[in-house]
Amino acid sequence: MKMINLVNRAGIFTLILLFVFQSCSSSNDSADTPEVVAPEKMSVQVDIVGKTTEMPNGDGSGKINLKITAANAKSYKVKINNETKEITTSDFTYEFTEPGTKTYTIEVTAFDGLKYTNASTSVNIFVARKLIFSDEFDVNGAPNPDKWDYNTGTGDGWGNNELQYYTKRPENVIVENGILKIKAIREDYMGSQFTSARILTRGKFSFKYGRAEIRAKLPVGGGTWPAFWLLGDNLDTVGWPACGEIDILESVGNNPNVIHSSLHSPGRSGNTPDTATTTNPTSATAYHIYAAEWSAESIKFYVDDNLFYTYKNSATTPFNAKFFVILNFAMGGNFGGAVDPNYKSSTYEIDYVRVYN
Repeated sequence: MKMINLVNRAGIFTLILLFVFQSCSSSNDSADTPEVVAPEKMSVQVDIVGKTTEMPNGDGSGKINLKITAANAKSYKVKINNETKEITTSDFTYEFTEPGTKTYTIEVTAFDGLKYTNASTSVNIFVARKLIFSDEFDVNGAPNPDKWDYNTGTGDGWGNNELQYYTKRPENVIVENGILKIKAIREDYMGSQFTSARILTRGKFSFKYGRAEIRAKLPVGGGTWPAFWLLGDNLDTVGWPACGEIDILESVGNNPNVIHSSLHSPGRSGNTPDTATTTNPTSATAYHIYAAEWSAESIKFYVDDNLFYTYKNSATTPFNAKFFVILNFAMGGNFGGAVDPNYKSSTYEIDYVRVYN
């Protein structure tokens, strides 16, 4: 009996020591770990550049200055116009580019360690339309090298089994009397049956959102395939169609006077469902304006300012990054179709190219 009592007393004593040790350990851990405090008293102030009584939505520059106040904050995340910006200072400047007057929501998250605080506000901003790129083709000779580069060769059919060899020769691409002329010629050249040209602004100019337009007269002949289109700047890193493609104008001589506008993206390459057509009975005999107005919400396609197709854009598409401009004149291929055996040559004539913010 005595032995059992001693054992019981020893066990109880051990339990008391363990309890005291754990309590001390817990107390020490709490003291050593700093408390994480969420940012407090958060506010977001928006100053519109050029705002006056007469111009309450700004001077048309589309610029705003953001001032974030949040005690204890170490970093911030700003969601604005379908973009997310991560910053470490409380001052932030942003420029809207879509023309017109529009209301935008601004969401701000302030972080301190693992905790955060949210706040949101909105702003009405006016953006004046500005010309950010143009070529009026008013200097005779080769296209302006400060604005245009070339794709040359066959490009293994450029992914479409096309028949032409693209060159830099004046026989195929030249500016004359205020008009850019891209000429497709039936001739044996470097193993190809036809020659033509493809010029692009890659590495010289690209843009995100705005209006792109040309004034052009289209070529004739079965198998002709002129185009005016945009391609994503990140082509080399993500490939096609992940980079996105916006075809503002395509037309084929085998189906004359039908204007196609299309968009290509992952899962929607080749015969994309994102496409529409309109007719233009004088496309080969008169100059017409072919345009796209592109925003985070939509891409709208026009012929002579007549809207014929609206694509609903969203944050999940590739159409929210910078794109460059391409002008080309292909022959045959998957879209151009069979070339008329009597075809000799024809010319795609462009009066100007203009891009607005």
